[in-house]
Amino acid sequence: MPDSQKNTSLWTRDFTIITIGSVVSMFGNALSGFAMSLMVLDISDSTLLYAIYIAMFTLPQLIMPVVSGALLDRFSRKKTIYTLDFISAALYLLMAGVLSAGWFSFPVFAVYCFILGAIQSMYMVAYESFYPLLIREGNFQKAYSIASVLETLSAVMVPVSTFLYGKVGLAPLLLINGICFFIAAVMETRIEADERYVETQRKTRTEGSGPVRQVLTDIREGFRYLASEKGLLAIAAYFAVSAICGGVTSVIVLPYFRNTFTNGEYWYLFVMAFSLGGRAIGGMIHYRFKLPAKFRYRAALAVYVVISIAEGIYLFFPFHVMMLLCFIIGIGGVTSYTIRISATQSYVPDEKKGRFNGAFNMLSTAGALVGEFAAGILTGFFPERLIMLATLSLCAVAAVLFIGGGRKYVAPIYNRTE
Repeated sequence: MPDSQKNTSLWTRDFTIITIGSVVSMFGNALSGFAMSLMVLDISDSTLLYAIYIAMFTLPQLIMPVVSGALLDRFSRKKTIYTLDFISAALYLLMAGVLSAGWFSFPVFAVYCFILGAIQSMYMVAYESFYPLLIREGNFQKAYSIASVLETLSAVMVPVSTFLYGKVGLAPLLLINGICFFIAAVMETRIEADERYVETQRKTRTEGSGPVRQVLTDIREGFRYLASEKGLLAIAAYFAVSAICGGVTSVIVLPYFRNTFTNGEYWYLFVMAFSLGGRAIGGMIHYRFKLPAKFRYRAALAVYVVISIAEGIYLFFPFHVMMLLCFIIGIGGVTSYTIRISATQSYVPDEKKGRFNGAFNMLSTAGALVGEFAAGILTGFFPERLIMLATLSLCAVAAVLFIGGGRKYVAPIYNRTE
């Protein structure tokens, strides 16, 4: 291979390691995560308690991203990633042992989920801020399409999780997940990327400032940076509203299928498989074909509106129409993700990525929490499908207002050349 091709190749040693490690941990998480949801529904038989379980996992993600984002702009993101994976492995193995002993307490399990949520929120900021450093120039869309496809394919483990949960229970699945996290952590220790931003940020440390004050200063700077970038602010505002709708969906859809249809969880998996198929196909398209920069903004805006409408109405239709709409949602979802994250992560400077991702994730988490709690309460008063329709209509309006109305500032970010 000529040197010019080598220098532009996406599949470097470090990128290959992070990709394989992500596959291992994603598959383990998919295997145990859905089974945890099923166990909570089986034990509680309550949408409200199910909402509380989801919220306990989400709640720490409200504060941890901004704190960890500030820290991760000054410390090694690589070390943070593999350390958190080792801790996750230990926690999953511990809970597997506890459940194997026949002991369970919902309050203790809720606290356990809270801790996992805190770790997950720190990990996501570290990962999202470190991952772009492993991508060579010109490969952002291709790299993020791979990440999206892998995340989609990991969901193949969900039906396997459902089957195994019914046969062996949750404990063995948590054991497998713990082993997966351990393997991923060991692999991640082999990454050799040079984190130059750490030294750059050390030079900007406020003189005479202690660690706590410096973190608070960095948090403020993160929000100031977001506020100063009107395009990024408009994108963050839209995705905060989108997260509200995602929180509503996460609480309503699975219980709706279980309460409406015989063996509803299997019908749920069957319908959602079409969404996953759409995401997989969309991801492969984005890997093979690069969307021209000048069309990305308009494509993103159209996708935001279309998937909001489709997701808001699909529960009103027969199964075959649900499948078609979910397929459209899947293709639209991966397109939305690939355009947004490849554009923003290539736009934000390396030394500010942690703080930006922390602030962005905090706003999204706040939206998700609002949606989860609202859905848990509203299901006691209104039909689930009407709640979905109302909230997803709000999401379509938000796309028009924030992304459409902010075209002057958003389009240069989305349409920029990588």
